[in-house]
Amino acid sequence: MPISAQSIIQRCVDALQDPTSIRWPVAELVRYLNDGQREVVLHRPDAMRKSAAVALVAGTRQTIPSDGLKLIDIVRNTGGTKRAVRQVNREILDAQTPGWHGLASVTEILHFMFDARDPTAFYVYPPAATSGASVEMLYASAPADVSEPPPGSLYTAVTGNISVPDIYGNALHDYIMFRAYSKDSEYAGNAARAQACYALFANSLGIELKATVAVAPTTQGNPNMAAARG
Repeated sequence: MPISAQSIIQRCVDALQDPTSIRWPVAELVRYLNDGQREVVLHRPDAMRKSAAVALVAGTRQTIPSDGLKLIDIVRNTGGTKRAVRQVNREILDAQTPGWHGLASVTEILHFMFDARDPTAFYVYPPAATSGASVEMLYASAPADVSEPPPGSLYTAVTGNISVPDIYGNALHDYIMFRAYSKDSEYAGNAARAQACYALFANSLGIELKATVAVAPTTQGNPNMAAARG
């Protein structure tokens, strides 16, 4: 069941002991919540993973949809034989077939290449045809912002649900508290509270990642299992 943004803001108002929302206006806390959602996706792109059939443009260089933040994987072609698309190292392809960008275009893609320094783009091999080439893509999408209530509102005016999965509700609470205490960091103890809250936020994301890896489906012969356990 989705977690309401109001419930998270209420918990923060209670923890800050600011029931009338004078020192920390509710609209400000909602902005922190929206920032926190983007921070979650920054560290955990899979939190907002999206699967879509995406038509490719002509050539080798491709981009993810406009609502995307980062490519996660290319699974298969969506047309023809629905052949799987495998990731390869672009440096190897460049060395073996330097002119591969100019090869005849096709509608069935064999490989894709990705560079983390350019997270919204990827390359395909062979080059995609002007029309007819389409792949099933996994990518991280941008979370939708929670609407800010009018100035002077109480937490009860906050509407809508968070965009990230509900398991990140506690992490968002910790992030909002980090930003709230950072606002008053000149007061004794608040700087330390802010650091502690951010540590809780970061640690909760790390713990969730370890739990995901622990229960992920693997084969007994997977050579990466030892590394994952380590």
